[in-house]
Amino acid sequence: MEAADWDARYAQGELVWGAPPNSTVVEHVYGLERRTPQHDTPDGGVPRLPRALDLACGEGRNALWLATHGWQVHAVDYSQVGVDKGRTVATRLSRSVRSRITWQCADVTDLDAAGITGPYELVLLVFLHLPAEQRRTLLRRCADLLAPEGTLLILGHDTTNLTDGYGGPQDPSILFTPDDIVADLGPKSEHLQVRIADRVLRPTEDRDAIDALVVATRSAAVPDQPALESQTVE
Repeated sequence: MEAADWDARYAQGELVWGAPPNSTVVEHVYGLERRTPQHDTPDGGVPRLPRALDLACGEGRNALWLATHGWQVHAVDYSQVGVDKGRTVATRLSRSVRSRITWQCADVTDLDAAGITGPYELVLLVFLHLPAEQRRTLLRRCADLLAPEGTLLILGHDTTNLTDGYGGPQDPSILFTPDDIVADLGPKSEHLQVRIADRVLRPTEDRDAIDALVVATRSAAVPDQPALESQTVE
């Protein structure tokens, strides 16, 4: 689907995906030790909160949840309507929470053109479905955006969802398995610890949908990026 198609879908009514965050995201992000680098801003200051990048944020349900739980969030989607709806929902929250989210309408497949450079303590790609080569390029770029000990979480409709699950895209060329994602990371895996690579079931109004989940953590120090001191944010 093109940006205009998503604009049309998001413009049809209330929140398409609902207000609550994805339960799998909550399960695997809630317990993270949120580390904030000590010397990582252009002016040499200390970031106040751990930073998260939510790519293909849609209407912002995961970004909003992250902000309410102490993350500084950069939420990006190529649907202006989706981004605007997320920003509208954020107005119902406290000023302190609203200030933690930066909304941006941009093509997530070209992060450099969008001016997205990182680093981030968390990068989310949730239900972002792309052709294999485009997906591979983006995943490797996302791995580069991670701060030391940062977490990369990829969640999407598994290939087996077509035959054994429910809903989701019906084009097998944009679906993936956990093994596909691990293979996509390729040489980046040398500096990533893949903590989870599995299929998860997601209840729907019909039978369970089948999602592919990969959670990986960047090592504390990688070539050309020295380790940074960190502190746990309460």
